[in-house]
Amino acid sequence: MNRKVGFIGLGNMASAIIGGVTGADLISRSEIIGSARTLETLDKATKELGISTTTDNKAAAAAEKLVFLCVKPKNIPEVIEEIKDVVKDDVLIISIAAGVTLDKLGEAFGRKLKIVRVMPNIAALVGSGMSGISANKNVSEDELNYVTDIFNCLGHAHIVKEQDMDVVTSLAGGGPAFVAMFIEALADGAVADGMHRDDAYEFAARTVQGAAKMIARTGMHPGELKDKVCSPGGTTIEGTIVLEKNNFRGATIDAVRACTKKSRDMASAHTSH
Repeated sequence: MNRKVGFIGLGNMASAIIGGVTGADLISRSEIIGSARTLETLDKATKELGISTTTDNKAAAAAEKLVFLCVKPKNIPEVIEEIKDVVKDDVLIISIAAGVTLDKLGEAFGRKLKIVRVMPNIAALVGSGMSGISANKNVSEDELNYVTDIFNCLGHAHIVKEQDMDVVTSLAGGGPAFVAMFIEALADGAVADGMHRDDAYEFAARTVQGAAKMIARTGMHPGELKDKVCSPGGTTIEGTIVLEKNNFRGATIDAVRACTKKSRDMASAHTSH
């Protein structure tokens, strides 16, 4: 019996999506079938997610409503070649493969299909993800909104133009790594001044979380929050001066732009092969 939703690949992000949509009662576990190469992965998915599993990608790709492509970008061509003949004409295909464009996905399937690209980030694993979504012209507004609802189950999702997906990859995809480095550096500074390491990490992580939540929830400009904390002649403005002298903001901008360039280069490589 065909299920309504198929997942090809059952790694961390696929598991996060399944946990999010089933936890929100958007899709039931009984509707989902997932495929993976190893029995270890299948056993884990069966036990932790309560879904049907298989080693046969075609069985997952034959789903009636949604097919999620949750494999590495380099594996996309061979997976699509394997499944393209069993994918139904009216199914909605959702790819989370970074750098693989909508046109490239459509060309690989070789026929007119409804395809959506999504770039989720690692925070989806704890329900605080930020996902960028773009779709080809065959996807209706209602279908795009449904995909947005799915990824809102993992935190927050935002529809973007496909030309911005490489920027989403660098900002939302790479951003958590940069923030983690900042948290580590904050904690190192605290440890250098005598704070216990575990306490330093907790204070640093929760401080970053709180500042981010204030900006996201209130719409406050980041500079306004900075100004509110920097009292005249106070401690924070002294630290701010040090960061500015060491090109903190410039280095961060350069890091994001370097990630975007790398993502665009990867997309070009996928297109040329």
